Amino acid sequence: MPMNTYKMTVPRGTFNIRDRGNKDGFPVVMLHGWPESSYCWEAAAVFLDPSLRIIAPDLRGLGESERTLNNAAAYQKAELAKDMVEVLDALKVDAFFLVGHDWGGIVAQEVALLVPDRVKKLVMMNIPVITNAKGYAEAIEVIYSRGAVPFWYQHFQQMPGLAEGMIPGNEEVWIRYFFGRAGKDGTIDPQAIAEYIRCYRIADTPAAGAAYYRAMREDAKRWKALAGVRFSMPALYIHGNEDPVIVAENLNHIEECFDAIRVESVKAGHFVQEEKPREVAALMNAFFKQETV
Repeated sequence: MPMNTYKMTVPRGTFNIRDRGNKDGFPVVMLHGWPESSYCWEAAAVFLDPSLRIIAPDLRGLGESERTLNNAAAYQKAELAKDMVEVLDALKVDAFFLVGHDWGGIVAQEVALLVPDRVKKLVMMNIPVITNAKGYAEAIEVIYSRGAVPFWYQHFQQMPGLAEGMIPGNEEVWIRYFFGRAGKDGTIDPQAIAEYIRCYRIADTPAAGAAYYRAMREDAKRWKALAGVRFSMPALYIHGNEDPVIVAENLNHIEECFDAIRVESVKAGHFVQEEKPREVAALMNAFFKQETV
């Protein structure tokens, strides 16, 4: 079932949304990462149970949602979670399954902490668990022992003015770099990459995209305070195990952060849901159908 797109304005801003529109279906809210948009769920959506209502917003500053400038606090992940809850309130969505990849996986965790009674199941893909301080520290140690090269783009975007000055006019080179071999050989739908390039050419996107990384210092303070907090809803972690940024050590101690967690490893890179959409959708279908006590 194809997804429709529409824009919604709520007090916190204007957001673009992909929606299957089958309002009688149980909602699955799907949050994308950087440098993507909600389009990243299109490939997997084909294989998801058609009875589910997929709601996939573009996060602030990406896709076709509003670009907020000169306000790094708006891109703190707890604030982005409040954006999403306000959108769901406006859609009159109460209980839902929640899925997030990359930064969308962080925002999903913040949503789960903000409205835990409404999130019935949580799926994360290729992102640290924000309450898993021990696993994150072990992962950082491994990556820095290798020279920390995979983190270059984070440091680049944290530098004032660099993203704004150097990315405009070079959006295609910038975006294609991050999708690597899977983007070049067609494993990831070429139409998806073309869509991300188009969206990054929207005015002020380099600044908005960089704001995700410029907000990290304040995010880190919050997550340090959350160390050891447990998620109460059943959770599934799908790990593209060839990812150079989210390494296996990120999953160390993960069971200490959830009342119930299952980890599934998929032979894929960072963009696991686009590289292996059928496999990822099958894992989600099985998880959503699983009875919980």
